[in-house]
Amino acid sequence: MNAQKPWLKNYLEGVPHEIDLVGHASIIELLEESFSKYPERIAIESMGHVISYRQLDILSKDFAAYLQTLGLEPGSRIGIMFPNVPQYCIAMLGTLRAGHVVVNINPLYTARELEHQLQDSGASILVILENFAHVYQEIADHGLVKRVIVSSLGETLGPKGVIINLVARHIKKLIPHWSFPCVKLNQALKIGAGHGFTKPDLSPEDIAFLQYTGGTTGVSKGAVLLHRNILANILQIESWLDPALKNRYEQQLVFLCALPMTHIFALTACGLLGMRKGAKLLLVANPRDIPAFIKLLMKNPDINIFPGVNTLFHALIHHPEFKKVKLPNLLVTIGGGMAVLKKTADLWQRLMGVPIAQGYGLSETSPVVCVNTPFVKEFTGSIGMPVPSTDVLILDDDGVEVPFGSPGEICIKGPQVMAGYWNRPEETEQFITPEGYFKSGDIGIMSPEGYVQIVDRKKDMIVVAGFKVFPNEIEEVISLMPGVRECAVIGFPHRKLGEIVKAYIVKDKSELTEADVIQYCRDQMTSYKRPRKIAFIDEMPKSNVGKILRRHLRDL
Repeated sequence: MNAQKPWLKNYLEGVPHEIDLVGHASIIELLEESFSKYPERIAIESMGHVISYRQLDILSKDFAAYLQTLGLEPGSRIGIMFPNVPQYCIAMLGTLRAGHVVVNINPLYTARELEHQLQDSGASILVILENFAHVYQEIADHGLVKRVIVSSLGETLGPKGVIINLVARHIKKLIPHWSFPCVKLNQALKIGAGHGFTKPDLSPEDIAFLQYTGGTTGVSKGAVLLHRNILANILQIESWLDPALKNRYEQQLVFLCALPMTHIFALTACGLLGMRKGAKLLLVANPRDIPAFIKLLMKNPDINIFPGVNTLFHALIHHPEFKKVKLPNLLVTIGGGMAVLKKTADLWQRLMGVPIAQGYGLSETSPVVCVNTPFVKEFTGSIGMPVPSTDVLILDDDGVEVPFGSPGEICIKGPQVMAGYWNRPEETEQFITPEGYFKSGDIGIMSPEGYVQIVDRKKDMIVVAGFKVFPNEIEEVISLMPGVRECAVIGFPHRKLGEIVKAYIVKDKSELTEADVIQYCRDQMTSYKRPRKIAFIDEMPKSNVGKILRRHLRDL
């Protein structure tokens, strides 16, 4: 244990050294306080439509009640595959309220990736937006889940739903065909409302989320996040930001939710923290549509909290229309998910008048471990200090703590650290020490004042626009392609995305082309995992035991 905890003396006034979890047995208990405290406040704004905290309370309870009609075992896994739309919040909260486990699924996944996650988690139910139903269609006859609940964009939108349904009808023509048996979300909510909800007895030790990640190696696996893990992280971030928010309690805060809430950073730091504060969540379903995103920002000058990733900030500040955006009430811009580049941060501050406070976290830590203070005057390049109740050690390969300023693996202990990897006891043992420290696989240094800086990644993980990509998975997929004898992938520096995937291939068939490989990968993988560069080589560099040496490929 880091007996010194040098960062504590640099905490802002009012930030506690430890957080108190005694008051709440579950995430739901915490959020139900907001439902009763702020019933008339707007909870969600999406595509011009609003849902109040009272409506969100009722709709999520109806969804929970519907799940209770299905005779599922307590703690059943429910796969949820949505972008940032109100239906995500309803299904996520309803799943937790019913005493079940949320399995967040990236809506951009291919059928292969979706199948792996449903199989691995043992999900009973899949809740999906119809725009992505064609992906499930490819695996619908594999008998993976007991029931599929499908929602359309116009559903659950009350009085204005009529208007949006007209749009939805137009969109429907663009939605790829699907035809598997399902229940419509509105139908499920109606059944739930008629059935009535029975509140389960939830404890802090119950599983809340299976958050899929590659961790530090290998294929995607589920980080088991208990109610107490997520509760702790909500309270840790809240206590950290409170000095910047304390004068804002009478007015409603506005959280911009541009990052997908199926990703742990947005889930905790936008969705759940925002609801805890009784904030309005301004949902962005497609942040990659930069012109539409900028129009949204221009219509919402009241945004207070803006979490994002470097690629999003970069895309915004380099768009000519962004110069027209004025956010006079912006209190905090939080950068996470990937390293924020100084050039991007400096430009952002010049345009917005607010620096980017960079933080650091992982799916395995719910996610926030370290963050800069909200009052930081300029971009620091560091990931800040450990949040309350968190201990960070920098260890060498033998597990010995290194001196300040020396690089080592960042190891984390705190109430936000996961219980382990789902059904993977060996990997849990490998990455969580007997003392309870999670070995992050990231190399960092700590200053004598307790500020942490990321130096490098321990493994060969590639980070594309904040998404973790694991070479083993990509190599396995490409190696199954006819005409490929051997394959290895590495990260290749990229100005906008941080890194892209580059694949090195030894051919089995001379007629294999770069276009063939790119098309194959398009069919098999979501966009950020696909190689953007392909290089054909005659022979793979290997060690004397036959292991491909990726570091030699980087030197080519």
